[in-house]
Amino acid sequence: MLDKLGTKGIAGVVCLLSGIALVAVQAPLVAAGIALVVAGMGLVAGGLAENVMKMFGMA
Repeated sequence: MLDKLGTKGIAGVVCLLSGIALVAVQAPLVAAGIALVVAGMGLVAGGLAENVMKMFGMA
């Protein structure tokens, strides 16, 4: 997975995790909510990408 992300993608993941960790220090419940929202958006984006690829006959 890391080879497909590239440098910018890895930096983005690091920033994302750092931000959630920073929030978790002050408010663990809020950080859990943010993590769930981010995971949900990732699942939605993955589903959309999969459907578009199927539409073009690539998957």
